[in-house]
Amino acid sequence: MKEHSITRRRFVAGTLATGAAAAAPAAAEAAKRKRKHKPRPTGSVRRADVVIVGAGFAGLTAARDIRSAGHSVIVLESRKRVGGRVWNHDLGGGVISERGGTFVGPTQDRLMALAGALGVKTFDTYDTGDNVYYNGSNRMTFSDTGPLGSAPPDPTTAAETAAVVAQLDQMSQSVPVDAPWEASSAANWESYTLDRWVKENSASPNFQALVPLATRPIFGAEPRELSLLFTLFYIASSGNEQHQGTFERNFDTRGGAQQSRFVGGSQTIALQIAARLGSRVVLGSPVRRIVQGPRGITAHSDKVTVKAKRAIVAIPPALAGRISYEPLLPFQRDQLTQRYSQGTLTKVAAVYDRPFWRAAGLNGQAIDTGGPVSATFDDSPPTASASRGPGIIFGFVGGDYARSYAAMSAGARKAAVLGQYAKFFGSDALKATSFFETFWSADEWSRGCPVGIPATGALLAYGPWLRQPIGRIHWAGTETSDYWNGYMDGAVRSGERSAREVLGEL
Repeated sequence: MKEHSITRRRFVAGTLATGAAAAAPAAAEAAKRKRKHKPRPTGSVRRADVVIVGAGFAGLTAARDIRSAGHSVIVLESRKRVGGRVWNHDLGGGVISERGGTFVGPTQDRLMALAGALGVKTFDTYDTGDNVYYNGSNRMTFSDTGPLGSAPPDPTTAAETAAVVAQLDQMSQSVPVDAPWEASSAANWESYTLDRWVKENSASPNFQALVPLATRPIFGAEPRELSLLFTLFYIASSGNEQHQGTFERNFDTRGGAQQSRFVGGSQTIALQIAARLGSRVVLGSPVRRIVQGPRGITAHSDKVTVKAKRAIVAIPPALAGRISYEPLLPFQRDQLTQRYSQGTLTKVAAVYDRPFWRAAGLNGQAIDTGGPVSATFDDSPPTASASRGPGIIFGFVGGDYARSYAAMSAGARKAAVLGQYAKFFGSDALKATSFFETFWSADEWSRGCPVGIPATGALLAYGPWLRQPIGRIHWAGTETSDYWNGYMDGAVRSGERSAREVLGEL
């Protein structure tokens, strides 16, 4: 009986062995099927030294510099146009309005240098006459030549405005623009939202109501959505290597970031670069997957597969995180992109026979603590005058107002905006000849505007991964810039920096 007995241990061992033997062919067959169904290159296969994802200002600048250095490049763009968050709106007759990035100002040197090299000229944003400030039912007009610039000299808020702005400017001076997470007070500042800090450092409800008038257009966000450290970095970023950034330079028109516009619209710069690159720019071709190997990079897009030595991903972090990477990126980079959401911003514009507000001594700039529009600008062409049109006023609808605005019907939205414009500039504002909106948060290849916003704590935890190359992949986009982060100049700077990185490795 002993020789026929089977112990439990022997039975289990035998069963496992049999199972393993049976599983081996199955595993081999599964591996074979996996190899068989491995995604094949989409469309044609092209080769270049560098593949660039995104044909916004960052990607196109990088492509231009790499090409100028004698290397081959292919740019893959998801949209059927170039420019990214910069987009002209053609009104006919040579009149252009901008749906996205519009302005250029002092210390935005790299954007100006690029425009100059391409022969794109600038003209002054219309700034003759008074600004309008609305607070509840109170309307005030004022000149931006005063000590507060584009901020209203409201006697109930002026003292706190000056004091708080001066304090923020002073705090920002200790923030390294290339590594804000290394500021000596970074940990403390990351524990604050801007909203909490403002409430602890001001007493006037009227002043506190002013703060969103800056954050909604600049960030597409409410003060409660902004890390104090990120806000201070943004202020420090509003300068260049020779000039310290200030809140005033960021916010103001006269002497600030809104001082000038581009003849032909800002997208003209992107269109000029793309025309020179020709077939090296592939439109309507979103990149779905990037594979790194020991000898190069393969970028799989909807139209073409590109094999290259290096890649530059020049899109916002939130979108860069949606690409599939093989092998997986380090978890720190993925955690960063999960915490870097896009701002919530809609741009609205009304077109008139003429800029009628100019005859009333107004410059078209208005701010309002009510909604939906928080700030407006005169977007008329350089040939316009008080008696000659067309006249264009665009407005920024950001943060909470952008979210509630999107829930309204088209007719209600138009009525709300034109009604608000009438409060600012008079009843003629109701007589728009056309009206258009740009919902940047609903745009598939932007998912928000004007800039990516890190969650509180994200810069401190993962900031170094914003620009750090990972293998053969380099990162660009205005969110990665040290100076003028979130602006066209920042995008250009990031393109130049990523091109230098890549050229150093080729």
